[in-house]
Amino acid sequence: MKKILVLDGPNLNLVGVREPQIYGTQPVLGYLKKVKTIHQDIKILYTQSNSEGKIIDTLQKYGFDETFEGIVLNAGAYTHTSLAIADCIRAITVPVVEVHISNVAAREPIRRQSLIAPACRGVIQGFGLKSYKLAIESFL
Repeated sequence: MKKILVLDGPNLNLVGVREPQIYGTQPVLGYLKKVKTIHQDIKILYTQSNSEGKIIDTLQKYGFDETFEGIVLNAGAYTHTSLAIADCIRAITVPVVEVHISNVAAREPIRRQSLIAPACRGVIQGFGLKSYKLAIESFL
């Protein structure tokens, strides 16, 4: 069975209540349960942290595990500020796809630059929670 890690960064535990006009009203975990019913042949692990260090620890823990097809990472605001996460992505062997619920290119100027994108296999953004599904399917 193929395995994929979905790793969310800061404040993404609040999706569903946080700025619903941007992020929608459904929590990420609820959406991923629906994705699991569509892709029953893969195991989707999900974790979320508000801590940059814990995100890096998680990337290091799973990033060398050859049983994983890939990592879907929504680093939240750390996307735009964390060289440490970018360096970690470059160091691990499991491919990473950067994901964003909103179209960050159409938002505030600070959100238009991703420090982690150059280290990732690709970037999917602007499709709401479907961005996660598209990223998962990119590994299949």
